[in-house]
Amino acid sequence: MPEDLYTTLGVEKSASDADIKKAYKRLAMKYHPDRNPGDASAESRFKDVGQAYDVLKDPQKRAAYDRFGHDAINGGAGGARPGGGDPFSDIFGDVFSDIFSGGRRGGGRQQVFRGADLRYVLDLTLEQAAFGDSVNIDIPKQDTCDTCRGTGAKEGSSPQTCTTCDGQ
Repeated sequence: MPEDLYTTLGVEKSASDADIKKAYKRLAMKYHPDRNPGDASAESRFKDVGQAYDVLKDPQKRAAYDRFGHDAINGGAGGARPGGGDPFSDIFGDVFSDIFSGGRRGGGRQQVFRGADLRYVLDLTLEQAAFGDSVNIDIPKQDTCDTCRGTGAKEGSSPQTCTTCDGQ
């Protein structure tokens, strides 16, 4: 764990959440192992920056750290990344969760939306993603035919193959 988390991120103790996030992103980009291949000191600094951000981005962990220092983190209050993790993913996780959730974050139970279990692989170029191209996709799904209700026959007739859904 780094000496002082605020010093590690280069911010004051009174820094806002936005300032902490900005400092983290800047330092994570600077020390990321992909930008510094084979540089053990950059990798170590990258991990320290990630650990500092992991604590300071969470209001409860930050308050505990401000009050009790490293003892709050090491003593079971959480904050350290088990197994190291990849703090760089926080950058994209934060950015994309802000975009796709409209910037809303909250505690409590997560809301599950209808269709959340559907997956679709879509290849986009960076320019398409950055400039917001619209792409129409068709997602196949199983549904009951309104004409035959899945029997393969029109209502009130003998079973014959439905011309609307072909008995599917």
